[in-house]
Amino acid sequence: MKPAPYPRTALAPTQRRQCLAWAASIGLGLGLPGAWAQAPAKSQALRVISLGGAVTELIYELGLQQLLVGVDSSSLFPAVAQKLPQVGYARTLATEGLLSLQPNLIVATEDAGPPAVLRQLEAARVPLHVLSAEHRFEGLIERCLKLGQLLQRPSEAQALAERLRRQWQSSVAHVQQLQASANASRPPRVMFVLAHGPQQLRISGQDTAADAMLRYARAENAVQGFKGYKQLTPEAAIAAAPDILLVTDQGLAAAGSIQDFLKLPGLAQTPAGRAQRLVSMDALELLGFGPRLPLALSRLATALHAKA
Repeated sequence: MKPAPYPRTALAPTQRRQCLAWAASIGLGLGLPGAWAQAPAKSQALRVISLGGAVTELIYELGLQQLLVGVDSSSLFPAVAQKLPQVGYARTLATEGLLSLQPNLIVATEDAGPPAVLRQLEAARVPLHVLSAEHRFEGLIERCLKLGQLLQRPSEAQALAERLRRQWQSSVAHVQQLQASANASRPPRVMFVLAHGPQQLRISGQDTAADAMLRYARAENAVQGFKGYKQLTPEAAIAAAPDILLVTDQGLAAAGSIQDFLKLPGLAQTPAGRAQRLVSMDALELLGFGPRLPLALSRLATALHAKA
């Protein structure tokens, strides 16, 4: 779920001069097209900016939060991460805000942007590493191991990866048990609704984090025929005929209550709406594909199969 972007604050002229002076002092050469810095040397103290809540979670899970000098506004977990300097929302970054924290390593997901800012960072030779945002458990392991390399802690990353694999195996076995004990003729049909407000409702098709989580939980995405997200309409909700509605805690809070949420266009006319079958989870836990993924899968599957 996209949180409301933090307001941008322009740098004062003195701050801007300090920022540019720092960039020049370490050879960033703002404006040099095509330049790209090497990763910091092992002898150099790391100053890391994390762009993406799931990346920040991984850094904390590795016990390397002391390296962080800034995070984006989607870095909400653990709560202590919110006390770090904010650089805005990962999709709407500003170059000066990033450089003002004097990082020598920026780690981001594929969602980071806009592209113009990434090009400016590349031209500035700031080591920017974009981690794949694949919605797969294997992608989480790949990001974990890559972070271990970038943060110069490969053994810690390997240990975390092994722990995550064990947790994942346990969660997958739990899902299989839930499916077997349900003894249902078909998996539950679930429609994920991404809600930023009453006028900003979208449903999740294929190639999305929500769709991947439903498949892992042995549930069926009630919405088919398109990739990504599209606007929710009463007609689309009724045609999908979901058994269960899946929402984020943040979306539910924006609506006010379950009853208020079910009053949104078309939802009351679905099987899920009529029976008030609704499951809510924290957005970053459900969709982030971070280190809480095994736990999120167990929680999601338990809730869905219980409702079904």
